[in-house]
Amino acid sequence: MREHGVLRRVMFLYDEAAQQLDARGAPPLDALAQAAGIVRRVIEDYHEKLEEKFVFPRMEKAQKLTDLTAVLRKQHVAGRDVTARIVALCKGGDPRALSESLRVFNRMYRPHAAREDTVLFPAFHDLLGHKAYAELGEKFEDEEKKQLGHEGFEGAVAEIAKLEEQFGMADLDRFTPR
Repeated sequence: MREHGVLRRVMFLYDEAAQQLDARGAPPLDALAQAAGIVRRVIEDYHEKLEEKFVFPRMEKAQKLTDLTAVLRKQHVAGRDVTARIVALCKGGDPRALSESLRVFNRMYRPHAAREDTVLFPAFHDLLGHKAYAELGEKFEDEEKKQLGHEGFEGAVAEIAKLEEQFGMADLDRFTPR
């Protein structure tokens, strides 16, 4: 479930774009739309579908974290709606509405991903055990190649790196406190 790293990097771009829009600047809207496309392809159509098909049903069948899985499912649906709005607004629309949509997305997905990382996935690992968890991980790797193409996760990371360059955010040291 390393896709959360891709998600966090997109959210970083969303933060930057929202700040630029709020300051009446002009973020690279094509790059922003491409970032939303990565969310659609890697997070919504791949990562979340795996959770909905393999993780949530097993947790629910075991009657573990059922309230959490219900909220996560609901947030997947809401996230798809927000992504669609972001894509539409990148093509032309109210900059304030775009900024707000970027913030809404990040406000939901930061705690969503954190809860999955710290609660859901550890509980899922405990439920399956190490061997079954590793076997499922291999199945996910196969699915990744089918869904994301030969370059898979690495291709998404390379795409994000190019978008970070377009935003002027490729130099990680730029963010080190001085």
